[in-house]
Amino acid sequence: MADTALYKDKKARQAFIAQSKEIFEGIKGKLEGQEGVVAIEPASGEYFVGKTLGATNDAAFARYPDNWVYFVRPDDPEAAIMLVTW
Repeated sequence: MADTALYKDKKARQAFIAQSKEIFEGIKGKLEGQEGVVAIEPASGEYFVGKTLGATNDAAFARYPDNWVYFVRPDDPEAAIMLVTW
């Protein structure tokens, strides 16, 4: 089970989101025109792309089980949330 301290600590949560957004900014050119969802693991910089949240989560979970990742839609970066892979 993932550590909830990251979510409970406002500064840590904001840093996680900021780092994830920075990674997204660096890769969004590669994602242009794609639909679906991106999962970003900010500590490694690794990201996963899938057609649905479930498909993207499955890919992220295979590599980072029960870890926090940042999910974002490439066509709408405001549609984003940090969640634990499940």
